[in-house]
This record gives sequence, structure tokens and C-alpha cells, in this order.
Amino acid sequence: MIRSALVLALAPALLFAQGNFDTVTVKATVLRGGVYVLTGAGGNMGLSVGSDAAFLVDDQFAPLTPKILAAVRGVTSQPVRFVVNTHWHGDHSGGNENLGKAGALLVAHDNVRKRMSTDQFMELFKTTTKASPPGALPVVTFNDSVTFHLNGDDVVAYHVAAAHTDGDVIVHFAKADVIHMGDTFMTISYPLVDIGSGGNINGFASAADRALGVCTERTIVIPGHGSVTNCAELKTWRDMIVTIRDRVRADMERGRTLDQLKAAGLTKEFDERWGKSFIKPEQMVEQVYRSLGGK
Repeated sequence: MIRSALVLALAPALLFAQGNFDTVTVKATVLRGGVYVLTGAGGNMGLSVGSDAAFLVDDQFAPLTPKILAAVRGVTSQPVRFVVNTHWHGDHSGGNENLGKAGALLVAHDNVRKRMSTDQFMELFKTTTKASPPGALPVVTFNDSVTFHLNGDDVVAYHVAAAHTDGDVIVHFAKADVIHMGDTFMTISYPLVDIGSGGNINGFASAADRALGVCTERTIVIPGHGSVTNCAELKTWRDMIVTIRDRVRADMERGRTLDQLKAAGLTKEFDERWGKSFIKPEQMVEQVYRSLGGK
């Protein structure tokens, strides 16, 4: 068995090897204003439905496309016309080629297309992801933001400072008051900072601040991984990251080594909640250390 949902999501080679896609169920759960969250194996997907089209945020792994489309058909007769990728990782963009062939327009930040166009090395897994085929590449890319006016809503996808990767995008369903954070926010683990993809711990605080700036008491927040939640929980996540970052920075300025930082218990009050899943406390400290320029 793979040991956690996040490992399942971020280790596609293991998933393929074990043939676990056959056992995956893709489920659509209604949130508000024609917006749903879809869960399966990989990053949480967002879905807007209405009289215009089905609009999908992320698309998990390629073998799951039939199940994803079946889940969409369960709530609307409209075809998937748009797919927005929150970043390049395969558990969020693996279905691109299939959905593009089915008629969806693939949209992402400029850096997502750049990353997907070339081989990428992920330090955490010591693995190389081969360049995606041309049909999987985003057809429309943007630098700052793009707005979709459909299904009676204004859906704004906007780039944030490099956090999980350098192509991170948050999607705000403005009228429904739902925010999809991609992997700039997870409720089940400390953050994964993909340093090789330009990620940086500072960006997680910036992404949270950007989302919190449009939050209301009613806002529903879809994390990249974990349960749907609210802005209060996003604020708690943001404050945890800032606290750990500032502690690591202060100790780095005192001349402490990475090994000393890992042994200093800088994350201890947060470990019960976030440190028992995918990213362990010592990995969290090292990610912060590397983000702050430690070698």
C-alpha cells in the first residue's frame, strides 16, 4: 500500500506499477453556485457547470480521464470546454492530452507550458519527468491573470509568486465565492516546495495572503490536497508557514547548520497536525533552509 493520499498523488510511477487506477472512484461534491470539487487520485479538481460549459480546474492522471468525464456528465450535459492547470505536476495535468483531444481548451501560466515542454527533475523523488507530448501542452498561457465569463460567474485564474512551483495559479470563482488554491495550500501535510521547479517557501505566505484578500466569512476553499475548508483554516496554514520560516531564518543568521536546525524542534507545535503525512518535520525545515539560500 502507498502510505498516504499525497504519496499516491505525487508518485505516479508507483501508482502505475501497482495498477491502482482501476480501484479509484472519482466523486463530484457540490459546493455552491454551480461549483463542485472532484476527488479521485491526485490533486483536487474544481468544476463549474451551467448553461455555457463545463469548466475544469486540473485533471489528475491520464488513466482517470474516463472516470473524470463520467463524473462531469453526472452533474451536467455540457462538454468540458476549458481546463485550467494550477501547475505542471502530473497529478494535476496528467489528463491534459486526453481532454484536449476531447475538445477542451488547455489553459495555464506561461511557466507551466515551459516546464511541461522539457524534462523536469524532482529532487524530492530523485526522478525525472519526461517532457509532455505536444497535445498535453497548454494552448493558451498567461503571465498575470485571465478571466473567464461563463456559467453566470466570473472565474479569475491568477498567477502568484513562486511557492509550490514557479507556475502556480489560484482560481477564484468570484460569484460562487469559492477559491481553488492548487498546491499552494494543503490541509493534510506541510507544503511541498519543488525547488527544482522554482518553488520557494516565501511564496506560500504570499499566495495565502492573496487569497485571504478576497475572502469572506462564507468563502469555500479547495486545497490542492485534503478536505475542502475555509479562509480561517487558510490563515492558520499561512501563519504556521511564516512562524517556521522566521524561526529558521533567525537560526541561520546565528550560524546554525542544517543538521542543527533539523534537531532544534522548530516545528514541534505544528507536527501533530501537518508533520505526520507526506512532508516530515525535518524535510519542512530543509525546504525552508534551501528557500532562504542555504546550501
